[in-house]
Amino acid sequence: MIAVPQAASAWIKKIRLPIATKLTLSFLSIILLSSLIFTFFGIQIINNRIIGEAQERVRNDLNAARDIYKNRLKDVEEAVEFTAIRLFMGDILEGDVRQEYLEELLRFKESENLDVLTITDGRGDVVLRINNPSVSGDDQSRDEIVRVVLTTRQAASGTTIVSAEELLRESIALSDQAHILFVDTPMARDRPETEEKSGMMLKAAVPIFDPERNFIGVVYGGILLNRNYYIVDRVKATVFQNVVYEEKDIGTATIFQDDVRISTNVKDHSGERAIGTRITEDVYEQVVLKQKPWVGRAYVVTDWYIAAYEPIRNINHRVIGILYVGILEQKYTDAQTQTILVFIGITLAGAVLTTFIALWISRQISSPIRNLVLASQQLANGNLDAKVEPTSGDELGKLAYRFNQMAEALRQRDERLKEFTKRKIMESERLAIIGQLAANVAHELNNPLQGIVTYSSLLLEKDVCDPPTRQNIEKITIQANRCREIIRGLLDFSRQKKPVKTLTNINDLLRRCVSLVENQAHFQNIEIVRNFDETLPMIVVDPSQIERVFLNLIINAADAMNGGGRLTLTTSFGLNEHSIEIDVKDTGHGISLENMEKIFNPFFTTKEIGHGVGLGLAISYGIVKEHNGEITVESECGKGAKFTVILPVIAKVPEVTSETNGYKVADFAD
Repeated sequence: MIAVPQAASAWIKKIRLPIATKLTLSFLSIILLSSLIFTFFGIQIINNRIIGEAQERVRNDLNAARDIYKNRLKDVEEAVEFTAIRLFMGDILEGDVRQEYLEELLRFKESENLDVLTITDGRGDVVLRINNPSVSGDDQSRDEIVRVVLTTRQAASGTTIVSAEELLRESIALSDQAHILFVDTPMARDRPETEEKSGMMLKAAVPIFDPERNFIGVVYGGILLNRNYYIVDRVKATVFQNVVYEEKDIGTATIFQDDVRISTNVKDHSGERAIGTRITEDVYEQVVLKQKPWVGRAYVVTDWYIAAYEPIRNINHRVIGILYVGILEQKYTDAQTQTILVFIGITLAGAVLTTFIALWISRQISSPIRNLVLASQQLANGNLDAKVEPTSGDELGKLAYRFNQMAEALRQRDERLKEFTKRKIMESERLAIIGQLAANVAHELNNPLQGIVTYSSLLLEKDVCDPPTRQNIEKITIQANRCREIIRGLLDFSRQKKPVKTLTNINDLLRRCVSLVENQAHFQNIEIVRNFDETLPMIVVDPSQIERVFLNLIINAADAMNGGGRLTLTTSFGLNEHSIEIDVKDTGHGISLENMEKIFNPFFTTKEIGHGVGLGLAISYGIVKEHNGEITVESECGKGAKFTVILPVIAKVPEVTSETNGYKVADFAD
């Protein structure tokens, strides 16, 4: 997002347009960008909010559907409990099955809308089936709900799967009602079966006691859920109030046996209840296999729904089915679309309004700026008396006032600059004359000093002087040598020659420098650590001059460590491998912050008098700069110093002549 205004700003800068137009374009780009951002995030918020509300509602609807489902099971339990307390139950269990008993129980079963009502003895053997009195004697003790009653002597209820054989014992009608052929359904899991013959039933069982509270039998009853639409239609009427949206039910409910719809008000393409269609595989894995609720967007037979599913468990907590409720997604997508269109319309209207405001503001700003431009042009053409009349008390008025101040300051500065330039030219000419004079004097003094050094050395070689005289001659020799070093430094500093560059291996050059000094007495107690990157390319430098820089840094480091410590030499690639860095690090006394600012100045030294001229680092600095490089220093008092030489990697090699062949051990300064 940040790149968009930057690109627009760069594009505007390239076009030669009036400030008013640029301001207008800038405002428009900001308005457009902010409108796009607000629209994008606004649509996301609207979508998330609407979908979130739909999902929250469907969760609540699922809770309501669960209560209706449980209430229906409670109705079955109450009906069976009422049956168990009838006085003639003892007679039936003793074998006295009268016609009036049978007719009474049949009327009660039909009034309570029970599909099954059966009585067993205390062992679980069937004594009387109200649906089919002719079939009795079979053992129901293996039934999971009846077994709980036989074991605990307490009522039990729940959802259970009834086998096709048991349904057939009850009645052929119940067997036919439970029999469902599978319908091919997109995204359903693969199953080898093509039909479902067993049924899912809301079932309750209650113990029967004689007047002395002795357990004598069990009565159980149930409602077959296959093709029984009471619960799903009750959910639709109670929760969704049978609301229709564009000729479609806004809410639907379904009871699944495993993954097959056995009770539903979801319609198929022909407008019939979608019995036999199956749930999608991803929902099945979440609800049945992982035994977790699922809420989200789902394709249900013919339409997309915001759906909620939860497992239906038997009395042993095993998942045997699924309870579903769903809200038609189209209503929410239409609401999303309408809300988004309104939001976009408001955004566009705001953008148009702010555009007109931006045009007015830009014109108000551009007028005084135009006056400033005209005055600036006059100032650039040399008219330092140009002035701008302030037109307001805002920043532009202050800018006009400051412009007038600037023009006056420039006029005064111009006068001072002319005077300063004249003075500097005179000083430069004087310094040039002094430098030339110093070079000539140094050259003229060099020959007499050479004679003094030579003859004093010859006198020292002869044993013709008494000790006091010999000491005086030694002092003459030392001071003459010092004068010669000062003169040599002056000559080197004043006559630095252009480098004669050739292709050079920096690592080999550093090794050569180390070999020149490591056997000297001054380096005997110094540990030299070499960290060389052997992958560095050869670079184009003057070997003798760069060698002089390295030797100067190495010897200065040794002096800083007073003959004992660690000297670390490191070579590596610089930034983006466009340069090579050479670090010379010591463990000496370091450099103070005050001296850091003057360390590369000529004739500045921290050494004792007679031990340094102060031109070594100044000469090294000039050599590195002549090679288009840099030399930097990092230090902390008492913790040593690190000098870094940065040399560029140059691909083009200059023509090699006989003057550039070989290395030369250069003289070096302190």
